[in-house]
Amino acid sequence: MLVPEFQYLVPETVAEACAFLGQYGEKARVLAGGSDLIVKMKAGLLKPSYLVSLKKLGELNGIRHERGVGVIIGARVTHNGLVASPVLRFLFPSVSAAAASMAGYQIRNVGTIGGNLVNAVPSADLPPILLALDTQVRLVSAAGERHLPLEEFFVGPGKTVLKAGEMLAELIIPEQATTGSNYIKFGLRKAEALAVVGVASAVTMADGTIKEARIALGAVAPVPMRARAAEDALRGQRPTPELLEKAGELAAAASRPITDIRGSAEYRRHMVAVLTRDSLQAAIEKGHS
Repeated sequence: MLVPEFQYLVPETVAEACAFLGQYGEKARVLAGGSDLIVKMKAGLLKPSYLVSLKKLGELNGIRHERGVGVIIGARVTHNGLVASPVLRFLFPSVSAAAASMAGYQIRNVGTIGGNLVNAVPSADLPPILLALDTQVRLVSAAGERHLPLEEFFVGPGKTVLKAGEMLAELIIPEQATTGSNYIKFGLRKAEALAVVGVASAVTMADGTIKEARIALGAVAPVPMRARAAEDALRGQRPTPELLEKAGELAAAASRPITDIRGSAEYRRHMVAVLTRDSLQAAIEKGHS
């Protein structure tokens, strides 16, 4: 199927991009990698009159570490850019690993972190690990900018808090005492599979005790979600097999999966419990290394 006719706009600054988005509102869409947008346009699911390309906005295509702030990731960074980033591989290798688990090499070479988040697909691999690492987002528009937790960015399948004329510019993984983090998923194939269940965890270990824990679930609710009861059960405790099993059960109880062709709700809950246990164990072991 052919792509519907549209006007192609190529701003040279973020301010100019925001001006275009503000001017054309709901008629405009941001074009970064286009791996999802163009497919939806060909299928007739989206018919924007204007595509605002970000290809000249180099400022949105980097990954840097700022002391006292954290790791700042531009929305144009590709999935393979996340995989290869020396900054992420040193400070947050779990993000690189999650990106490496996505799709095929060609798609990862084109698809961007910004597009992945804006699409708000419940089974996406990046949101859980970014939630577990307490990531913030910076949204910009002609009216200014705003920062908010990534957890507040998603409002439903395919829906975010982005307003007409607004775009995602950067993600910030804040400086933190986390000693280990991990993302693990279950798919129906050995490679390039959508997550049937995805679980991410981040822990801070000290003197053999879990001082802090964050657990995020993907593909088992309308939006990526934190398993806060499970987190509460872990804090201040020494990790034992029984404790990790309990955390898994609490995470499963908090999940809200559906039944579809890839798995029943009951099966998904069971996998949440298993993967939560395994993800926590991996994160804890990294904390001892």
